[in-house]
Amino acid sequence: MANLTRDDVAHLAGLARIELSDAELDRMVGELGIILESVAQVQQAPTEGVDPMSHPMPLTNVTRPDVVRPSLGAEAVLAGAPEADQQRFSVPRILDED
Repeated sequence: MANLTRDDVAHLAGLARIELSDAELDRMVGELGIILESVAQVQQAPTEGVDPMSHPMPLTNVTRPDVVRPSLGAEAVLAGAPEADQQRFSVPRILDED
């Protein structure tokens, strides 16, 4: 098992802003140790000459051409909006101007 201490787990929990009880800290020492051992084992896999990939199977993105179609006009879209301004939805400001 990895040489993790309870203080190491408490430090990691603090960095992640996760509050753990004493029992959870004790349990996580063992669980994180197992995770670290598994990662170390995977890192030992022979990967020379293997190209990086995002998925084990080849994927093709299925797309369709953009086609202009009739849609709702601005008046119809904004009809149910609580507030509109210059043919746009009006929403309250959440950030100050700096």
